[in-house]
Amino acid sequence: MGVYRGVTQDNPTLQGGTAYSLNLVSPSIGGAALTATAAELNAVADTSLRLVSATTATLAVTAAAHDGKVVVLNRAAGVTATLPAATGSGAIFRFVVGTAVTSNSNIIKVADGTDVMQGALIVTDVADGSSATFGTVAASDTITLNGGTTGGRLGGEIMLIDIATDLYAVSGAVVGNGTEATPFSATVS
Repeated sequence: MGVYRGVTQDNPTLQGGTAYSLNLVSPSIGGAALTATAAELNAVADTSLRLVSATTATLAVTAAAHDGKVVVLNRAAGVTATLPAATGSGAIFRFVVGTAVTSNSNIIKVADGTDVMQGALIVTDVADGSSATFGTVAASDTITLNGGTTGGRLGGEIMLIDIATDLYAVSGAVVGNGTEATPFSATVS
């Protein structure tokens, strides 16, 4: 009786006629070891979970549930989203306003008093089309979209990237109403 050595398919032909060697026992493709986990592959390839609808007053953002996905802020009374501690993981968190804020605010804030945001947001007035760019201020750790001058209307988009310990890079464009004002503040302690 022989020893089971796994399944190996040599030289399957993929689209375009290129032949690759595929090994499912010690995962490799074309001789290159596959180091991604099944969860990582699913995170990249499974498009069915790409959108996350935030409909409650608070949202604890995590890399496992929100990295690389689009969080749609879908609560007229606003959502307060708290980011995980910045560690330099490269996690990307995107937020889009799917329901205009009519009371309270959509708030995106860091986890603790040491994390900060660096970057800029464009705020556009839906009434007249004017816009202004606002950069972060020293120790910016909170973004507030109030449904008016600082954004919070449909279609606004914000991206935050965990680029270093205690540091998120922020960029995006939000839609407001009235004379544009900065959405950034330093309020987390």
